[in-house]
Amino acid sequence: MSNSIWGHLLQDFHFPLVNPVRIFTLVLFIILLSPMLMAKIKVPHIVGFIVAGMIVGPFGLNLLGKNLAVELFATIGLLYIMFLAGIELDLAEFKQKKNRSLVFGALTFFVPIIIGFPVCYYLLGYSFLTSLLTASMFATHTLVAYPIVSKYKIAANEAVAVTIGGTILTDTAVLIILAVIIDSKTNGLNAAFWLQLIVSLTIFTLIVFLVVPRIAKWFLNKPNGSDTAQYVFILTAMFFSAFLAQLAGVEPIIGAFIAALALNRLIPKPSKLFSNIQFVGNAIFIPFFLISVGMVVNLQVLFRGAGAITVAVILTVVALACKWISAFFTQKIYNYSNTQRRLIFGLSSSHAAATLAIILIGYKNGIINDDILNGTVILIMVTCMVASIVTEQAGKKMVEVPETELVQ
Repeated sequence: MSNSIWGHLLQDFHFPLVNPVRIFTLVLFIILLSPMLMAKIKVPHIVGFIVAGMIVGPFGLNLLGKNLAVELFATIGLLYIMFLAGIELDLAEFKQKKNRSLVFGALTFFVPIIIGFPVCYYLLGYSFLTSLLTASMFATHTLVAYPIVSKYKIAANEAVAVTIGGTILTDTAVLIILAVIIDSKTNGLNAAFWLQLIVSLTIFTLIVFLVVPRIAKWFLNKPNGSDTAQYVFILTAMFFSAFLAQLAGVEPIIGAFIAALALNRLIPKPSKLFSNIQFVGNAIFIPFFLISVGMVVNLQVLFRGAGAITVAVILTVVALACKWISAFFTQKIYNYSNTQRRLIFGLSSSHAAATLAIILIGYKNGIINDDILNGTVILIMVTCMVASIVTEQAGKKMVEVPETELVQ
């Protein structure tokens, strides 16, 4: 009798898991334990989630496979991570430093493309579209190290504001390039495409920036509105904007990011709604997305020959070099201190949210191959660690010798 029970249980627990309860249980264990383990070795938790996905995924222990439950939460996490990036930006600070943010945004966008495209096209021998998409990936950055800035209470420093402003510009520009590349791959670029894109984006922008904030202002200011209703409304606005973006012919992540910019001023940073948005995203959706990213990575590709390893090393070196050059020129133009330059480089050198989104979308559309996909994961791990270390050192220096950090 007992043997039959154990046999039934073992048979029921075949892998990869397909039962939603078991899938969610395993993922929650990963979300709970991974940050603890990463903290012990002082590695950003974002790296831990990706590594965990690689371990439990189809190319690891095969505990989890790609199924509807995983795809659903991964898609929500992808949209959520872009939405949260837009909500957390300080648009008022960006407006005050908009000219300097424009310069840094232009540098951190064009320098990686100018350097990255020839490297991918001539050195690595990729096609035009693959080289352009990979080079645009170099231009993105995610403020993974921003909590360090908050810890040292140096968020008011001009170097931080300029970096945040540049983040808005470069990530938005890259997402538009992504839309163009994907459409050129499927339909081909012509006059009709550009006309349709301009008209549809104009309508989409007007709805998101004019209609959605008016409704949000009315709904969020209702005296009897509950915290739950307010959060659900924000989530609805995010998905509605993502849906409109799809209708406009661009990726849903653009809609999520634009919705965040439109709602940014209506969600005060020190508010319960803002805390709820951060909490749910950081607790469930974003980790789920990062785990799903690790699941599609086959690191065995890196050991099939020197070619895959070479791609990973080149991508990582170019990504870090481009961000350092952008920070260096920004320092020289505005006479910033060396510590401010390191702060700009630290904040802008980490690749995560937009980078993952771009590479995954390119991979699913057959533009990005396995070498670039796996190389990008190595890039994310290295750049997140470099960004954390550099920002930590710059933050300490700025606190110890604050008088040297004034713009001369």
